[in-house]
Amino acid sequence: MKYVLMFIETEQFAKDFEALEPAEKEDAYRRVYRWFDDHADKITNRGSKLQGADTATTVRLDGSVLTTDGPFIEGKEVISGFTEIEVADLDEALRMVKTWPACPVIEIRPVAEM
Repeated sequence: MKYVLMFIETEQFAKDFEALEPAEKEDAYRRVYRWFDDHADKITNRGSKLQGADTATTVRLDGSVLTTDGPFIEGKEVISGFTEIEVADLDEALRMVKTWPACPVIEIRPVAEM
């Protein structure tokens, strides 16, 4: 079964990460790269880190088209990256994401078969 994992940063996580020393940031990135390597057999798309929410453009299609700069979401969480995985079931996806070494929230969403 295919799932998309969306890695979600909180404001606090972003502040804490920015406060790290350069060597600590390097170590954090190493743990993330290691996680991708450890799960390479299940990852169908290596994933990408998204640019900051302030670079987003939102298009709302609700009768008229409204284009605005920024995500303009109510919450204080921002999707910072994503990857696609192929695993047996949701339980396997849950076991996999429980070892994620970075941002504190991961949304797991099944991919619809077309």
